[in-house]
Formats: sequence, structure tokens, C-alpha cells
Amino acid sequence: MKTAEVIPLAHAALSFWDLPEQEPHLVSHRENAVFRVIDRRGKPAALRLHRPGYQSNKAIRSELTWAEGLAKAGLGVPRPIPTRHGDLIAPAPRIASLVTWIDGVPLGAGDRPLAWPPAQQLRLYRALGKALARLHLLSDTLTLPEWFERPRLDTQGLLGEAPLWGRFWENPALSPEERHLLGSARKQLRAILETASNHLDFGLIHADALRENVLVTKTQTVLIDFDDGAFGWRMYELGVAMSQNWQEENAARLSDALLDGYAGAHSLPRNNEALLHAFTTLRVLASCGWAISRYPPESDRMRLYAARATEAAQRYLERERLY
Repeated sequence: MKTAEVIPLAHAALSFWDLPEQEPHLVSHRENAVFRVIDRRGKPAALRLHRPGYQSNKAIRSELTWAEGLAKAGLGVPRPIPTRHGDLIAPAPRIASLVTWIDGVPLGAGDRPLAWPPAQQLRLYRALGKALARLHLLSDTLTLPEWFERPRLDTQGLLGEAPLWGRFWENPALSPEERHLLGSARKQLRAILETASNHLDFGLIHADALRENVLVTKTQTVLIDFDDGAFGWRMYELGVAMSQNWQEENAARLSDALLDGYAGAHSLPRNNEALLHAFTTLRVLASCGWAISRYPPESDRMRLYAARATEAAQRYLERERLY
């Protein structure tokens, strides 16, 4: 949907909240359209128009209920602002939600190298590891409603016949040889999950801790955009965070910092380093499936995701490491 087409939808959504008369400012238009608006207290807030058909109303309410619980438990995350009727979402013409604004700068972007000085990069990834550990610990303490609904990123959700993000080995930009390579990686990773899953921590995860979804504020590192939140392995969470870094020259130091920050607040499995490589590969493969429903088969972006998945699969099959 073009930018001009979402502006009227934002105006319609704002009518469900008691907000001052204003012109919403579009700040992001990827999966969701996100606008900066002013709430009734005169403070900035984020209006989200959710991608049609991606999450059910119940799943979106569950995401916001989870975020509310995390905020009450002391984690710095965007907090939902109910409509004038007390609901967490506005129903029409496109599902919308309103959350508190986090004033910070993104950790980075996925299509370019990290811009922070090297020492600062390590500090930030150590802080991110700690934030993810706190997220997991606090999530386990919450009492969630019976109707709570979020996807499952288990073996079937990642590597089954109908993965949550699509059959990555059928990306149309792959050559027959590349499809075979991704199939081999899928088989090997599935065996690893079946062996390790019984002793791995599993629960609610953000599942999208990419650079764009991590804000650096004056005092902390904050996770935003819980749209992909799911029940999954906590090591997959860390793999997601590394999925934009495995081609960086300092990838090994970034992963060490991430694991170190996490281990300072939450336990890690014995073979955490090897598992981090496996789960990072899983995320790169999943993204190759994610692209199928979002880009035309002939697009350069489709080929980019296919090429990254092929390179990651090749590296992992050769040495069970990415860097």
C-alpha cells in the first residue's frame, strides 16, 4: 500500500482515541505503518496500522497485553494506550493500536554495516543480551489470560512442511542446486533441534530483535515492535539478533558480547556458542521464506534473501559455523 493511501487510514484510526486534532507523521512503512502522534497528555505516541492478514485480532491483543505486563514488571518497552472504549485495538478500517513513544535511535539498519565505534558496538550488544534475558525472565513470571494467542516457533514452525514464514527452500530466486543446498541445511538443523530441544529454554520471545527494533536511549537499550512475538526457543532469540551480523568482520566479538550480556542475567545451555550459529542460520533461512510473500519473484530483493540464505547454508554445512 502506498504512503498516500495509509494517511486517511491513520486519521480514521485516531478517531478511536481521545486525541488532539493533528496530522499524523509517518515514520515507518514496512510490515506495519507507524505514525508519530501526540496523546491527550501532550506526549508523543506511536500509532500502528497493522499489516492486514498477518496477525489475528486476538494475537494483536495478546501482544499488547504481554507488553503491558512487561512494562508493569519494570521492563522499558512501549506500553499500549487503550481506546476511549477501553480496548487495546481499534477495529476499522485497518486494525490499529497506540503505544507510548520511546525516544531513541535505532541500533542500526540491516542493509549497512554498524556505524557505532567498535568498542561501543560491543557495549550495545552486551546491553542487548541483558535486555533479552530480562524479557525472558519477566515473561515467565506473567499470568497471561486464557485466550492469549501467539504463534509457535518450534521445530514445525521453523522447519516443518509449512513453516510460519514460508517454505524457504522454495524461494523462486533459488537455483535447483541452491534449493538442494537449503534442503540439506534444513535436514541437518532439524536433527540438531530434535536432539537439543528437550534441554533448551522455551517460552515467549520477541523473535525480531533486529537492529531496527532495538532503540538506544540515553540510559538503556530498548526493544520495540513486538509484532512477531511468539513462543520459541530463547536461543533462537539470540540467533535473530546475530542474523544481521554474521557477515561483519567483528561478528565473533559481537556474539561473545551478546552471550555475555545474556548470561549475566539468565542461564545459557552448555553448548551455547554452537547453538547460536545454528539458530542464526535458522533465522537467515526463515527470512528467505519471509521474502516469498512480500516481493515479486523477479525482484532484486528476492534474490538478495536467496543469496544470503545460500551463503549461510553453505558456511554452516561446511563447518557448523558462520564466522
